[in-house]
Amino acid sequence: MVGRGQVVRRGSLDPVFEGSNPSAPTSLQQSSDVITEMKRPLSGDGLTSTGFGGMKLFSGSAHPSLAKEISEFLGIPIGQTRLRRFPDTEVSFQIDENIRGADVFIVQPTCNPVDENLMELLVMIDAFRRSSAARITAVVPYYGYARQDRKDRPRVPISAKLVANLLSAAGTNRVLTMDLHKAQIQGFFDIPVDHLFAAPVIIENLVKIDSPKLTIVSPDAGGAERARAYAKRLGAELAVVDKRRSEDGTAEVMNVIGDVEGRTCILQDDLIDTAGTIQKSATALKNAGASRVLACAVHGVLSGPALARIEKAPLDQLFVTNTIPLSDEAKRCNKIVVLSVARLLGQAIRNIHEETSVSSLFV
Repeated sequence: MVGRGQVVRRGSLDPVFEGSNPSAPTSLQQSSDVITEMKRPLSGDGLTSTGFGGMKLFSGSAHPSLAKEISEFLGIPIGQTRLRRFPDTEVSFQIDENIRGADVFIVQPTCNPVDENLMELLVMIDAFRRSSAARITAVVPYYGYARQDRKDRPRVPISAKLVANLLSAAGTNRVLTMDLHKAQIQGFFDIPVDHLFAAPVIIENLVKIDSPKLTIVSPDAGGAERARAYAKRLGAELAVVDKRRSEDGTAEVMNVIGDVEGRTCILQDDLIDTAGTIQKSATALKNAGASRVLACAVHGVLSGPALARIEKAPLDQLFVTNTIPLSDEAKRCNKIVVLSVARLLGQAIRNIHEETSVSSLFV
């Protein structure tokens, strides 16, 4: 007997997906196919019937503009809620529509202020669980505390695991996230995690760069695999900046590994926080003879002195996605180009609801 929400599948199995670094390069045509699929409009309500109820999309206060874009792509309205805070900043939340038996998706990146947005997400999840939603998916484009994913010093927490435990305890049934700092964070969860990559969106823009001599550069050894995946898809060379950090966490560039002289270099990272690494890496590349230096990152955290450093750095452009809302000051920076991942997230939400493949969206 097939239980609620279960689907019987017959026929051949899909080939194993190899993640962000496949054994053979993925062609730009395949990347184009992913983008085309994301741009496919919905017909009618566009949603296949599943064992769960109708799809409901809700937004926290962290990034309502991203939720609105996803809503427009899916062709469904954002659910009605009342979210406010008591004078002592405690979260008060109420759902203003019936969600019993619904397939609920909550869009809430845990960005700055991280603790407030995380607590808000947990309170929302608890409310949906107690209101008898059939399934609750936390759509967390930026997963806060992901950098604290191991005990690299004595007597420190593994905060990424703690956040996973909190989401599960609140009542989350599954998580949809994007470009985790380390892929093994998926293993911190005992519930399904759909881990998207923003590569299709970023690569679609990088291919427009007119340069026969292109090099993708990882700003540290830890990001070399991610940079290699981009280099494969763009048919570019690979270089790595040997970076070490001092006791206070400041990045100190040592040297550039790889040929960058006379080449257009694109620094690739998963996130940019204070931009110290990007600034020093860009300077090192210029000193090594690079003709142009650009940068791309999925998450534009951009805290503290980040904008001042980006302005001073020898960067032509910095591409970031809208997993995190940018400040007004960051929006005015003419070096920063924002790419939307709303269609990618919207397609993933639709596939989850329809119980179809999410891995087909990966590059």
